[in-house]
Amino acid sequence: MPPLQRVTAPLLDVLVVLLDAHRHGQEELHGWAIMKSARRSGPTTYGVLDRLEEARWVTGRWEAEHPDGNKPRRRFYRLTPHGVTGAADLLRARGRRLPAYGPAAVTRPGLAAEGGAR
Repeated sequence: MPPLQRVTAPLLDVLVVLLDAHRHGQEELHGWAIMKSARRSGPTTYGVLDRLEEARWVTGRWEAEHPDGNKPRRRFYRLTPHGVTGAADLLRARGRRLPAYGPAAVTRPGLAAEGGAR
């Protein structure tokens, strides 16, 4: 599995959003929702998502068609099992607060929630 080459503030922000969604039972988010939640620009967010896909921390899929008719299809992203543990470990190592666990979240033994987002 390719390692993450650069750990940047935008990468950490995107990981917080994805880990928070995972921990609250929302397995997938589309890129625009990640961009808005991370408060980062589109090119920055999608560049981070591309790097996370290359490292196999995230998988992405295109929806068959947008539910609103003529709008373009969206790409949905989710953390892989490796991405869940890697994100939690990286955020902890970088001093970021981990998102709290939701009732539907699956946990890794020994990994406790440390409060709310950032």
